[in-house]
Amino acid sequence: MSRIFSPQFKFSTWRKLWVMLAEEERRLGLPIAEEALSQMRAAVSEIDFDRAAAIEEETRHDVMAHVRAYGEAAPAAAGIIHWGATSAFVADNADLIQMREALCLLERRVAGVLRALRAFAWQHRAIPCLAYTHFQTAQPTTVGKRAALWAQDFLWDLEEIARARRDLRFLGAKGATGSQASFLALFGGDSGKVEELDRAIAVRAGFERRQPISGQTYSRKQDARVLAALSGFAQSSHKCATDLRLLQHEGEIAEPFGARQIGSSAMPYKRNPMRAERACAIARHVIVLSLDPAFTAATQWLERSLDDSANKRLSIPPAFLCADALALLFDEIFAGLEVRPEVVARNLERELPFLTTENVLMEAVRRGGDRQELHERLRGLALESAAEAREGRPVTLLDRIAAIPEFRLSRSEVDAAARRDLTGRCAEQVEAFLREELDPALQSIETAQAEPLRV
Repeated sequence: MSRIFSPQFKFSTWRKLWVMLAEEERRLGLPIAEEALSQMRAAVSEIDFDRAAAIEEETRHDVMAHVRAYGEAAPAAAGIIHWGATSAFVADNADLIQMREALCLLERRVAGVLRALRAFAWQHRAIPCLAYTHFQTAQPTTVGKRAALWAQDFLWDLEEIARARRDLRFLGAKGATGSQASFLALFGGDSGKVEELDRAIAVRAGFERRQPISGQTYSRKQDARVLAALSGFAQSSHKCATDLRLLQHEGEIAEPFGARQIGSSAMPYKRNPMRAERACAIARHVIVLSLDPAFTAATQWLERSLDDSANKRLSIPPAFLCADALALLFDEIFAGLEVRPEVVARNLERELPFLTTENVLMEAVRRGGDRQELHERLRGLALESAAEAREGRPVTLLDRIAAIPEFRLSRSEVDAAARRDLTGRCAEQVEAFLREELDPALQSIETAQAEPLRV
């Protein structure tokens, strides 16, 4: 991701666009010498950044600085570089190419996270654990079902990232205000050649779709839509990382922890969830960065203004770099996430008498009891038993239920109702989601390979 948003990638892409423009203009009849094109091609990657910076210091114009620096490197082409174009031809089209490549990489990164999550969800799909609503004990779920919920969010993000990539529209060769008047003049009023130039450059740049009408720039709505997809991934990341932090507090799971890793400078016993915490920090930043393109799209004036340029540079590359970091963090977390079954079971067992009340209620109603009246009785009994638990006394909830005639259940029948599976169809749901939703989506997506992340 750093390579995609590096000066070398950006400005060599500018030069590639200038080569495409010149080659297509020559093909369509403009007098451009082959020597000029040869020199331009040879100098695409050999950029004198110091020279360009010196020219920009004088001109206060980045595009013209690079036009002149390129002309010095390809003197035979100095007079025809940027012929008919305006700054947005290189700046905007290169930005679109960068975003497309970045979205491709992020798509593969998120696919890698999903593959790791898939393996985790499948392995633990049937292990019962406490579920929480309002972070208060609720009916059980399974470890794998919870992971599948994370995966479902990330899958939707993957779909949005892919949609954002497919929906990018190339600006092409539109001229100073989008009228293409300069190119129409170059081709002697031949509108067909102007259209062919616009289409051909888009195809060569790898875009299936063009923005058919524009001002000087592509619509900044494109930036807002792209970063909205990144924000969605960040939202899911923050939710998942928060869950991981809460579960690590409960002792049920643990993220990877190095043999010599230190959790606290003052408390040697600490094992802090630093990766999940870092993911939350980065995710919040991506969400905030996504507001910049939204405000920029809202405040563009007529055919364009220049208050977008600095803002784009401050928001779009960092948003992609942060999203990339999130994917790498989760890849590392899920590759080494430890489940502690004995803690999971102990936490579940502690709450089991309370968790069985729903099964008991359904069985009592099936035997003719009044659901609302029995629910109220159970509520009172549960609160009394919870007070017993807080005081360290044995929980007598099931005995209390069996002693009330309205429930029409003996003590053994209460136990039988309580022992019924409390996780419902969780394991089946996980299997169906993985088989029917996740696997087809991942089938054609390559996982991005990366150097091991140093957190």
